[in-house]
Parts: sequence; C-alpha cells; structure tokens
Amino acid sequence: MREIDKIIVHCTATPAGRDHTAAEIGNWHRARGFDGIGYHYLVRTDGTVEPGREESRAGAHCRGHNARSIGVAYVGGIGSGGLPADTRTPAQRAALLRLLAALRARYPAAKIHGHRDFAAKACPCFDATLEYASL
Repeated sequence: MREIDKIIVHCTATPAGRDHTAAEIGNWHRARGFDGIGYHYLVRTDGTVEPGREESRAGAHCRGHNARSIGVAYVGGIGSGGLPADTRTPAQRAALLRLLAALRARYPAAKIHGHRDFAAKACPCFDATLEYASL
C-alpha cells in the first residue's frame, strides 16, 4: 500500500446544480491524457460518494503530491456568473465530512488540504484545511 500523508479536497469546477458521475469525469480526464479519473472519490450533489481511482494507485489530481495523497472531489465549484463559489449542497457537506473522517481514520498521519494550498487555483472554493482541521 502507498504511504499517504495528504488528503486533498477538490471541486470539479462545474456549475452549481449540475450533477456529474465519476464515469463522466473519468471520460473528461481521459480526454486530457490521464489513464482514467484522477480522483479517488467523487461526492455528487445528492451526497452519493462514488469511488474513482483505486486508493492503491497514485492519483492524478495535484501535481507534485499525487504519489502520497488521496484525492477527493465534490461536484460543483462554479457559482453565478461563472465565478468560483462554494456550491456544496447540505448533502455534499455531510458526505464530505463522513468520507474525510473515514479516510483520516484509515490514514491517521494524513493531513487534509484543499487543492488551492498547492496550486494557484480557487479549488475547492472554500478553505478545506481550516474547515476540516478538527478531523
């Protein structure tokens, strides 16, 4: 098993209210040259958590940090006017909290970060490091 020291939270940078599946995002990522979906988990708008890439495989979600991280994304992140926004539904908020708590239990040395902590991006459109600091 890989040594995991980070859990990195992302958004899909898609408009609020439009749901997408892990299979769809996998197709988008393949079109960009990836070998499948880059995230390990996807949280859909209704709170359903879909598996993506197997945890045993390095992700393709955060350059320079994929080998030792788990990538989690929620569907959304683009609000009105096409601007970055925290578009998480109540169901997504609850599902993310449960998923991240379970991942922290499985990888107790891992710290939770937002993608924006490692790249000049708004992703995941909220401060994940601060929000999940207590996990």
